Amino acid sequence: MDALTAFGLFAVTFMLICYVLEDRAPFWTFLFALGCLMGSAYGFLQGAWPFGAVELIWFVVALRRWVGLRHRGEPRA
Repeated sequence: MDALTAFGLFAVTFMLICYVLEDRAPFWTFLFALGCLMGSAYGFLQGAWPFGAVELIWFVVALRRWVGLRHRGEPRA
């Protein structure tokens, strides 16, 4: 297994773990977003640009979801 394949395996495994734990705390959603960004980087680096593009979109979606979760948890003044 080369370094790029190992990185891709790590990124997808990391995303899966964070996705499973998302209901526990908002930071898991943030970590899921970072996993999507890593998955996107992997896709572009290995030449599968459609995979990289879709993972980049998932990164934006997850990041927006994380921002929404953070604002919901803040006390209002």
